[in-house]
Amino acid sequence: MDRTSALDSAFLQIEDGQSALHIASVGIFAGPPPPQSEILAAIEARLPRAPRLRQRLVEVPFALGRPVWVDDPRFDLARHVRRLSLPAPGCERELHEVVDQVLSEHLDHDLPLWEDVVIEGLSENRWALVTKVHHTMVDGIAGTDLLSTILGPDPDVPAEAWTPAPVPRGTRLMADAIREQASLRLHEIRSLPGAASRALRQPRRLVSSAAETGRGLRGFLRAAVPTSPSSLAGPLGRDRCYRWTSFELGDVLTVHQEVGGTVNDLVLAVVAGAFRELLLVRGEVPDPASVRCLVPVSVRGGDGRGVLDNRVSALLATLPVELEDPRERITETAVRMRALKGTHEAQAGQWITAAADALPPAALTGFLHLAFRSPHRNLTTVITNVPGPSSLLSLAGRPLLAAYPYVPIADRLRIGVAVTTYDGRLLVGVTFDRDSTPEVDADVFVHALEAGFAALQPIAATPMREAR
Repeated sequence: MDRTSALDSAFLQIEDGQSALHIASVGIFAGPPPPQSEILAAIEARLPRAPRLRQRLVEVPFALGRPVWVDDPRFDLARHVRRLSLPAPGCERELHEVVDQVLSEHLDHDLPLWEDVVIEGLSENRWALVTKVHHTMVDGIAGTDLLSTILGPDPDVPAEAWTPAPVPRGTRLMADAIREQASLRLHEIRSLPGAASRALRQPRRLVSSAAETGRGLRGFLRAAVPTSPSSLAGPLGRDRCYRWTSFELGDVLTVHQEVGGTVNDLVLAVVAGAFRELLLVRGEVPDPASVRCLVPVSVRGGDGRGVLDNRVSALLATLPVELEDPRERITETAVRMRALKGTHEAQAGQWITAAADALPPAALTGFLHLAFRSPHRNLTTVITNVPGPSSLLSLAGRPLLAAYPYVPIADRLRIGVAVTTYDGRLLVGVTFDRDSTPEVDADVFVHALEAGFAALQPIAATPMREAR
């Protein structure tokens, strides 16, 4: 029986009727779709590698502790793997419509928090698989690991019959929560002398660590300054519009080697250009304070690979949408990201989440509801970049051609961008709030991304590694 962390449970607390907080991928497979029985058998054979997929969340009575994962005695794989057919002619337009519908739907909190949707009828002898997993179960890295598990090689040995553990009673849940809180407080008290002793032995290290955390916290406090008003942020509806595109990874890496910075800097600069284009098309001014984005940063160590949970911090970056020249946008983005990393915001984010773990669950819940239900203009978007699977994947003998990533949007963020890699390509998925972003604007944004990457080729011919 595993208890969720404060960060895990936060994704449950901030989910509402408008925002479904699952991460997802849209996989495109070659060949005719396998029969449903074969798909179920292939997934079932891999379930022992991911026990969390057969567990559901149970709340602790009176909110005395954070929710816990328990085996679902009524688990039925068929309830988590359903099948849909595209209307003719089964082209990208029809696929977009069905995928939008699937991604707009909330997961059932009374069941294990995941779902696979097989979509058949896709043109060119292909089929699709939409995989949805609630963010309370996985972050980007854990989601990629889970995808590699489900679509990876066949198990070496047959799986043994699964017997669910008994669901604990409410009294036990309350007793365990109270005992854990008491143990945590006792540990804090007992650790004080040791912490004081270490501080006396290494005062410079203590001061340096405190200063780094302080600089990081000041960075987060800068986000309290509102961004410029724009149509990019505001109230959300329930429905989502999801679009995707891809680029040759070799071309991107070639440009990266010529222009300097990091690949993530390059991606952020191109996304900045897309936001600039969308603002201009809408008749708005892309001023320097228009777009502040949350950039997740993994803090998952080597011992956390394959563990399904959230181990992530964040940087808060203001994108240079005011710059017209793509070369200047790349340079300025690299400069800003380098400066942000020097502020230790990611370390401060780790400290904040660790502190949240020590808070009483009811107090944390109240704070989250207040923070995420209050109107604000502190953030405009979320942009996540996660390395994809390192090997080719398949399901029921059908090879995976591409797996486009999906990042949820919530609060007042109307657009989110997810980036990953697979089989020599850079895959980009963009989430839009359908109520505030008509399809024509979604097309403008995606076309601007494609034009932005295309514009990088001539830029690479003029190295600017030492420009700033």
